[in-house]
Amino acid sequence: MSQFHTLRLILGDQLNASHSWFKQTDSGVLYLIAELHSEAHYVKHHIQKITAFFLAMQGFANALQQAGHKVCHLTLDDTKGLSLSDLLTQQADKIGAQTIQYQRPDEYRLLRQLEDYQNTSSVPVESFDTEHFLLPFAEIPHHFKAKHTVRMEHFYRKMRQRFDILMTAEGQPEGGKWNYDANNRNKLKKQDLADIPEPLCFQHPVDDIVARLKQHQIPCFGQIGSYLSWPVTRREAHQLLDYFCQHLLPNFGRFQDAMTDQSEHAWSLYHSRLSFALNSKLIHPMNVIQAAIGQFRQNPKIDLSQIEGFVRQILGWREYVRGMYWINMPDYRQQNALDAQRDLPEYFWTGETKMNCLSQAIHQSLEFAYAHHIQRLMVTGNFCLLTGIEPQQVDDWYLGIYIDAIEWVELPNTRGMSQFADGGWIASKPYAASGSYTHKMSDYCSSCHYQVKEKISEQACPLNSLYWRFMVKHRDWLSKNPRIGMIYGNWDKQTTDQQQAVLDKADWCLQHIEQL
Repeated sequence: MSQFHTLRLILGDQLNASHSWFKQTDSGVLYLIAELHSEAHYVKHHIQKITAFFLAMQGFANALQQAGHKVCHLTLDDTKGLSLSDLLTQQADKIGAQTIQYQRPDEYRLLRQLEDYQNTSSVPVESFDTEHFLLPFAEIPHHFKAKHTVRMEHFYRKMRQRFDILMTAEGQPEGGKWNYDANNRNKLKKQDLADIPEPLCFQHPVDDIVARLKQHQIPCFGQIGSYLSWPVTRREAHQLLDYFCQHLLPNFGRFQDAMTDQSEHAWSLYHSRLSFALNSKLIHPMNVIQAAIGQFRQNPKIDLSQIEGFVRQILGWREYVRGMYWINMPDYRQQNALDAQRDLPEYFWTGETKMNCLSQAIHQSLEFAYAHHIQRLMVTGNFCLLTGIEPQQVDDWYLGIYIDAIEWVELPNTRGMSQFADGGWIASKPYAASGSYTHKMSDYCSSCHYQVKEKISEQACPLNSLYWRFMVKHRDWLSKNPRIGMIYGNWDKQTTDQQQAVLDKADWCLQHIEQL
């Protein structure tokens, strides 16, 4: 007679304590939570990212055990040489399981692995929903169409209506507008810097996990000390949410696009930093939305534009990119509409560049495994777009360096929104910008080696000439876009010699890209 009738697999981003699996204990069910070599190897990860997932998995296993469930938690020491399929077969044989169950993975790669295993396993294999996302998986085709443009704003409005979020009794958006993004583009002035709150950080000892990564020669990069500052339990995720609502939300919207290098809290600013907790499913998106709205209702310092901007990220953008990912996989990984082929510069792994905006964003990412959305889109992303970096290399960097990066959220954001490699399925235009955008939204330019207002001099900001090279190179396509076609009027006012000087400067920058 077998010891357990069912083996249930829990992946590292499926740490949802509210899942119906856990509503009751069953001594015949064994939960399997395992550090897998294949998951640590499929891309080169930031050491904080691997460490955070391993700590969260360990904590979740302990929490399940304390709740009375039977759990098998395996480390890299136990899973060496085993694929996910091998591990499931080994553990099912070991306990005499009559059924293997898993929650549907949020990465196409893992879903294919488990579906293939399901088709070949001698033990019956069953799939369940993760019970995390607000849009049911089966409904994705109702809202999204493969290889077609689907605008986030339309989807977001439907989700607001569906869940009655920030809606009036008459079915209209509160305040009469759906989107207050135009109010959320303030730069941090000198007098604002002293008001930036200290971030809430945790202290998790990591020496054991770091030693294990070294012992098994897991390739990783980035910095880590003896402690990890990210939330790795459900309780900590809720503490971070409460801290955000009380101390950060009042200024979140107005400064959500701002960047600075003049504050010790420059890396955190007014951002919630809940993305790791959300993407590992330690916390549910509706809990986050309702907590933030609850604070908005009771705190007159939080205006509608602050809360709407935050809700849009969770209810709109996060659910939207998941839909775009699944409806377009596996083809999304092959998209390269702009035929970008250049290699990623070495300083993306070191931060050693004279361009202060890039240096700040990359150094911060290496130190904290985190950067906010504008740093990702309009600093590192914009540079890769303008210089034509091959999308797979850009994807691998973003997927590896950020603690919250799982392919379902990383791929549409990077290959779609940032690199325009999908040709416009997500973005209505390429998010290309000269140095003036960085100057407008940050103080990076004031301490940069380059001069932001110059285009062709030796000290000219490389982004200025690279921007015009990009726009000219893709003019036949982009000039038809009503959102950007008018920009070419500025270019056409230049003399042929002036235009050529800018293009020559851009070519020089590309030839010397490693020295910028």
